[in-house]
Amino acid sequence: QVQLVESGGGLVQAGGSLRLSCAASGSILSINVMGWYRQAPGKQRELVAVITGGGNTNYADFVKGRFTISRDGAKNTVYLQMNSLQPEDTAVYFCYSTVRSYINPAAAPYWGQGTQVTVSS
Repeated sequence: QVQLVESGGGLVQAGGSLRLSCAASGSILSINVMGWYRQAPGKQRELVAVITGGGNTNYADFVKGRFTISRDGAKNTVYLQMNSLQPEDTAVYFCYSTVRSYINPAAAPYWGQGTQVTVSS
């Protein structure tokens, strides 16, 4: 099996920064894509940023210029550096990855449990 574990969430004031981390572990053969989604109360889960195995990145318009996604392939870890945070960024942030495992050699989606990010005004 594969597990994704997030860390780095917390409470910050508007204009502050946080760095989220997500480490994948388990019977991993390879990881195709890693990324971040978020879900605010009463809202649908939305994509924040993704990064491919080749290092290509895509960002939602509302975070361009403020957030940066990166990846450490040797550690099976993805990061999200969040700068200039605003109250509207408040949400639970979920790690996402498509992974091939020894148990299931076909690429399959996996989700972390989420980490809370709260931005106060």
